[in-house]
Amino acid sequence: MHAFFSSKPIWPSAGLAIVRILTGGFLAYHGRELFDAATMKGYVDWDAFKRFSSPATMVYTGKAMELVMGVLLMLGLLTRIAALGIVITMGYITFFVGHGQVWYSDQHPFLFVLLAILFFCCGPGALSLDALLFSRTKSRN
Repeated sequence: MHAFFSSKPIWPSAGLAIVRILTGGFLAYHGRELFDAATMKGYVDWDAFKRFSSPATMVYTGKAMELVMGVLLMLGLLTRIAALGIVITMGYITFFVGHGQVWYSDQHPFLFVLLAILFFCCGPGALSLDALLFSRTKSRN
C-alpha cells in the first residue's frame, strides 16, 4: 500500500504508452473524416473558415494533420514533431475555430493540446518506435 501513495511512478512505460496510443487513436479517428466528402463540405461551410481565400485548404489541412499526427503518435514515431503538429492544429481549433473557452465548449481540442505538451516534454516512452529507432546503446563494439 505504501507504493500506491508514493511519489514514485507505477509502470511509467506502460502507462505512457497506453495514453499515447489512445490519444493518437482518437486523433486519427477524427482525422479519418478527411475521406468523407459530405462531412468535409460541412466543415468548409463553417463561418470560421469563410474568411480564408481557400477554406477547403484549411479544412483539409487540419483533418490531414489530425490523421497523420494521430498515426505518428500511436506508433510513437517522430513523437515530438507529431506533438508540435497537434499543439498547432488543436490550438488553432481551440482559439480560432472555437472561442478559447477551454473550461466549456472548447475543452476537447484543448485537452489534445495539453496531452501533446505532455508528450513533447516526456517523449513517447520506452514502448515506442522512437525508442527502438533512436535510442543509443551504451556498449558499442
